[in-house]
Amino acid sequence: MKKSVVMVAPFNTRSGYGDHARSIFYSIMDRDDLEIKCIDVKWGSTPRNHLNPKVPRHKKLLNTFVRQQEIKQQPDVYIDIRIPNEYGNGGKFNIGITAGVETNVVSPEFIAGMNNMNLNIVPSNFTANTFKNCSYDQMKDMPDGSKQKTGQVSLQKPITVLFEGVDTDVYKPLESKDINSDFSKKLDGLIKENFAYLHVGQWTRGKYGEDRKNIPLLIKCFLQAFTNHPAPPALVLKTSGADFSILDREETIKNIKNIKKQFASADRLPSIYLIHGDLTIKQMSHLYNNPKIKCFISCTHGEGFGRPLLEASCCGLPVIASKWSGHLDFLDESDSLLIEGHLKDVPEDQIWKPIIVKPSKWFNPTEADVIRKIRMFHKKHPIFTKKGKRLGKKNHREYSLDKMAIQFNKIIDNVLKQIPSAVSLKLPKLKKVDGKKPQNATIKLPKLKKVT
Repeated sequence: MKKSVVMVAPFNTRSGYGDHARSIFYSIMDRDDLEIKCIDVKWGSTPRNHLNPKVPRHKKLLNTFVRQQEIKQQPDVYIDIRIPNEYGNGGKFNIGITAGVETNVVSPEFIAGMNNMNLNIVPSNFTANTFKNCSYDQMKDMPDGSKQKTGQVSLQKPITVLFEGVDTDVYKPLESKDINSDFSKKLDGLIKENFAYLHVGQWTRGKYGEDRKNIPLLIKCFLQAFTNHPAPPALVLKTSGADFSILDREETIKNIKNIKKQFASADRLPSIYLIHGDLTIKQMSHLYNNPKIKCFISCTHGEGFGRPLLEASCCGLPVIASKWSGHLDFLDESDSLLIEGHLKDVPEDQIWKPIIVKPSKWFNPTEADVIRKIRMFHKKHPIFTKKGKRLGKKNHREYSLDKMAIQFNKIIDNVLKQIPSAVSLKLPKLKKVDGKKPQNATIKLPKLKKVT
């Protein structure tokens, strides 16, 4: 008999959580022992139009969609792929899957959400260790106005690491003939230089140095590195703010120009190109494989995992990245350029309860080292290109969707063993009654003595 599974996630969104949720579904969608139903939920303001019915596996996922009120019975397994404070736990066995955190502290609400599940899955050792190491004193208000410690809030439920698998059929090194697409031709027309750095990430709100991906700092350091250079490389930004609208694009262009104004006295500035809008995974692979793109760079404050960095690496691109958080699971110092820095309090404007809470710290890259690493790569790029290809082969082998699916199916196999199977009720055989009237039975009472 099939086990029932209900999955809740932002499946149809164009977001990192959407990518992760879809890959988890694809891992188990063909199992004969599971009956899967999926509830699609929103993810902030990200567009909910990723799934295409003409794509076979997209159609399989769409065919499982139900509304929450259509779930009439308790599922055997409930899987929730969101942030922990949003977790439900309506199954016989409940699994929470989250990228978790990009700082060194998790909120008590996140810990409470994790403790409501039977098993928690996170994508990196950084995230797992952050949850394990974080605890809060539980305090009670006393009549005299003081507070008394009554316990401690900490992670009590099991947690395991399962990386976010990359579709290595798409994200892989490609020959020039394999990327001869209209998109690649437009890209070649856009980028005039033959040497360009690439950044992929959302440009979120915040002053200079406050957005999580740290894009303004990257732009400034890049301009400093190559101002007045006789033949400067270019910087390509695949970014947007809240959405892919024309207004958002214009705002992003304005933000780039405002940073460039700081260098108004320079005779020559390197080019910065913006790619704004939604790209297919095939187009993203073509972007990573474009001959003009020489490396991927990120000055991020912190990543729960860092999926774009892994996708770029699997395409053979060398990576320059901050020396902290989740992406260090698949980036090492021998084959990558890691930027030095230090932990610093998250700015007040970026506190976002319960996702980012006080006293969270995140990584602040040292600007001088960002500039040094950018210049170093430009000067010695043949060496780092060779290292990037070597690391790419390793990551392509170890972080594929297939490898992730194998690990996740082992987890599901173990979960199913813990769920009791329904068994048929076996009653004892009864003798047939012949229909004859039963003879009257005499009841023998004990003799009683007379009481005088």
